[in-house]
Amino acid sequence: MPSSDGSAAASGARSDAGSGAGSDAAALSAHEERSFDRLVNFTDAVVAIGITLQLLPLIDIDGPSDGQTVWQVISANSGQITAFVLSFVVVIVMWRNHNAVFNSMRRVDGTIFQLNVLWLILVVFLPWPTAMYGTASNETIAGAGGVGLLYWWTLAAISGVGSLIAAHARRTPALLEPSEQHRIEATHVVNRWRGIAFFACFILIGVISEFWPGIAPFFAFVLVPLNSLISRLGKTAKERR
Repeated sequence: MPSSDGSAAASGARSDAGSGAGSDAAALSAHEERSFDRLVNFTDAVVAIGITLQLLPLIDIDGPSDGQTVWQVISANSGQITAFVLSFVVVIVMWRNHNAVFNSMRRVDGTIFQLNVLWLILVVFLPWPTAMYGTASNETIAGAGGVGLLYWWTLAAISGVGSLIAAHARRTPALLEPSEQHRIEATHVVNRWRGIAFFACFILIGVISEFWPGIAPFFAFVLVPLNSLISRLGKTAKERR
């Protein structure tokens, strides 16, 4: 019959082992949390740089010369200014959606990391087609030679990769905060259709810019009521459940 001292020793060994395992788990959790925070901070910094780069072509615009007003300078460079404002607004909206996804997460896996890197590459790449598109608009040849196509399809790619990040996060519950899983499931249909709609609109506007470059940018305003409509339909569907 085992002695009470032996039982106590065995119990103590199991307790020490359990404590060691718990310590290892805590260390792993701290490592994941630190890695996740660094990725979020890095992402925000790269997006800020990408947005700043959008402004650089405007800095090169000379001020009014003798006999010229500032309004004439703005009119002469309206294409670059419009392209900057449009790109700025679109990137901010996409970053907001990206931020909402990451706020629901507590860790990342290899797929999220790779998709996020691709998303950042596209955001930093965007200032180049933005500058070309703005210059082409000034010369009334917006869209000629594929400039408009490159610009709008870059926006489509940013939107599409962002949607892939959100979709993968939803399909991998281990990446999500437990308190966020129900909300993600309740809103994923609306978010999926919003992503598809934005991607399709950017692709379509790119094609339009090849044939009717002068009116192509105005089609971007369709995204505002479209976003509201999708949100309203999603809210109605949720209430019917």
